[in-house]
Amino acid sequence: MQFIASSDDLTQLPPTSADARSALIVAIHSDGQLTAAAALLNQASNGAVVRLIAANPRCTKAGELLYTPEMQLADTSQRVILAGAGSQNKTLTEGDFHKIVKAAAAMVKSQSLTHLTSALSQLQVENRDSAWLIGCETAAYSAAHYRFDQLKSKKAAEEAPASLQQVTLLNDAAASPEIHRAVALANALHQGTTLTRDLANLPGNHCTPSYLATQAEALAKRYKSLKTTILDAEAMEKLGMGALLSVARGSSQPAKLIVIAYHGKSGKKKQLKNPIALVGKGLTFDAGGISIKPAAAMDEMKYDMAGGAAVFGTLCSIAEMNLPIDVIGIIPSSENLPDGNANKPGDIVTSMSGQTIEILNTDAEGRLILCDALTYCRSFKPSLVIDIATLTGACVVALGSHASGLLGNDSALIEALRAAGDLSGDRVWPLPLWDEYDEQLKSPFADMANIGGKEAGTITAACFLARFTRDLRWAHLDIAGTAWVGGGEKKGATARPVPLLTQFLVNQSQLGD
Repeated sequence: MQFIASSDDLTQLPPTSADARSALIVAIHSDGQLTAAAALLNQASNGAVVRLIAANPRCTKAGELLYTPEMQLADTSQRVILAGAGSQNKTLTEGDFHKIVKAAAAMVKSQSLTHLTSALSQLQVENRDSAWLIGCETAAYSAAHYRFDQLKSKKAAEEAPASLQQVTLLNDAAASPEIHRAVALANALHQGTTLTRDLANLPGNHCTPSYLATQAEALAKRYKSLKTTILDAEAMEKLGMGALLSVARGSSQPAKLIVIAYHGKSGKKKQLKNPIALVGKGLTFDAGGISIKPAAAMDEMKYDMAGGAAVFGTLCSIAEMNLPIDVIGIIPSSENLPDGNANKPGDIVTSMSGQTIEILNTDAEGRLILCDALTYCRSFKPSLVIDIATLTGACVVALGSHASGLLGNDSALIEALRAAGDLSGDRVWPLPLWDEYDEQLKSPFADMANIGGKEAGTITAACFLARFTRDLRWAHLDIAGTAWVGGGEKKGATARPVPLLTQFLVNQSQLGD
C-alpha cells in the first residue's frame, strides 16, 4: 500500500489502470452544507451529491457512510463514498474523526477497492492539523487491509479479496513540508507495522528465536543503515547472562540475543554515539514453564514476543525515513516451556549484573530475559533506554486495551513518551514507581524475588527492571493489553507500540534541529 498527497481537483485526477477498482471519498455535513470537496463533486455530477443526501439524510451523521457505485462525472461513472461528518457548526473531535476513518476503511475493504482518492484530511478537527488527520486516516487503512495469509493454502490465499494498493490524499497544502513529512511517516509506519504484525502473528513452530535472528539479518540487508549482530548461548554464557539463559533451559530451541544497530546519524562504519536503546521482549512462545498457564487461549502466547517485534517494526520505520538519529535495538529471545531442565519455583539464578534472583513463579520469565538485556545495553552508552514487553496480565486489568502501561525513572522521558502517544493515537498511561512497591520484591534467599505478590503486579514487575537500570534514563512500556486482540476470528497483532515509538524517535531527531 502506498500513500501519496495531491493538491489536484478531485474531479480532474488522472484515471487509474483498467483493472483497478477505484473510488472517491468526500465528507458531507448534516445541516445542508457541503464541504469544499463535496461541492466540487456535486457540481461535476449535476447535483447528484445533494440528491443522495436528501434521499439518505442519516448518512450525514459522523461515522455513517453512503456508497454509490455509479455516479456520473462528465463522460465517466465513478464509485463514490460519502462520509458523514455531522454538523458544520460543530467542530469534530478526535473521536469523531477516528470513527469516520475507521468506517471508511471498512467500507473500502468491503468493496474490494484497490485505489482510493480521499478528501477527508481537509476536515477540521479540534486542536489537530492536516498532518495529524493524514496520520490517523492512513493508519486506519493500513490496519483494516492487513491480512495474514502466509500460512494458508495457495487456493485460500488466491480467493482473498483484492487489497488496497494506493491512497491519494487530497490537500491544498500537499506540497508543504508538513504534509510531505506526514505522508513519509505514513508510508514508513505502514512498512513497520506490517512487519511487526507479521512477526507477532507467526506461530511458535515457525517463529523461533533462530527465525527472529534470520529476520534481523534480512532487515539489515534491506536497509544499508542497519547492522545486525547475533549472540548465541555460548556468547551469552561468557557474558554471565544467567537470568536470560535460565528461561531457555526448558526448550530445545537455543536462545538468541539479537542486536540491531541503526546508524542514522553516525555512518555505518562508525561507532554509535549515545544511541537511544530499545529493548524488546522476544519470548517466541510462553507456556509458563513449570508454573504452566491454563490451556485456554494458550495458543495466543505466540505473541509474547510482540515487544521484540515492535523493535523490528520501529527500526524498519525509521530506516524507511532515513531518520537522522542513532538507535540500538536489543531483542532477548527464547521460549519458556516445561522440561526436566526448566527453571523450578525456588531456583536462584545470577544475572549479568551480578544480582541474584529467586524464581518464585516461572511464568514471570519476561523480566528475567529483559534484565540481562538491559544490563547488556549499557555497553552502548545509551542516552536513554526504553524496554517494551507484554509483561503482566495485571496491566490488562488496570488499563484494558486502550493504553499501554508506562513507568520509568525520568519524568522528562515519561512526558515525552506520553506526548508522542497522544500525537500518534498510540496512547500510554503513567503508573507510579514508588519505593513502597519495591519492598514487595524482597527475598530471604536472594537479592530479590522475580514476583512481588498479588498486588500491583504491573508496578512490581517494573520495580524489578528498575533494579537493572539505575543511573540510566529509563522507561518501561507494558503492552500486554495493547499489542494483541484476543479471541475469535479477529484475534491478531495490533503492531502497537510501533506508532508511539516511531513518533517519539521523530520528535527526538528534531530536538537538535
